[in-house]
Amino acid sequence: MSGIVLVGVDGSVTARRAADSAKNLATALGAELRVITAFEGAHVEVVESGGDKWILSDADEAEKVASKVAAELASDQLTTSYGAVFGKAGEALVKEAERVGAKVIVVGNRRMQGLARVLGSVANTVAHKAPCDVYIAKTDEP
Repeated sequence: MSGIVLVGVDGSVTARRAADSAKNLATALGAELRVITAFEGAHVEVVESGGDKWILSDADEAEKVASKVAAELASDQLTTSYGAVFGKAGEALVKEAERVGAKVIVVGNRRMQGLARVLGSVANTVAHKAPCDVYIAKTDEP
């Protein structure tokens, strides 16, 4: 199988566990691994110091998180890419899967129990709206 395995990360330990599962799956399938981070804010800040000017945004910070994880997961056997996607995590994963034609979305099982299971979670959102297969990785335990 070629194609894209998609995973979302947010800097948490459980998201990293899902990313590790996505790496293993993508490597086994001969697929590309695409790592994204969702962001909801449209905050932009301009910072000036002397003659230098920097524009910082929520999108930039999200992309840094995704870039770092993608770089850590890359190997000779695995091509990785990364990006930042506007929206809530579950919706952003679905939107990106549609955009890139992902074959599989990997999500963690965090918040799949108790009250959060009823109110919704990233995994529930993705499972109900995904345009492709969904793999739910066990991330609530090491």
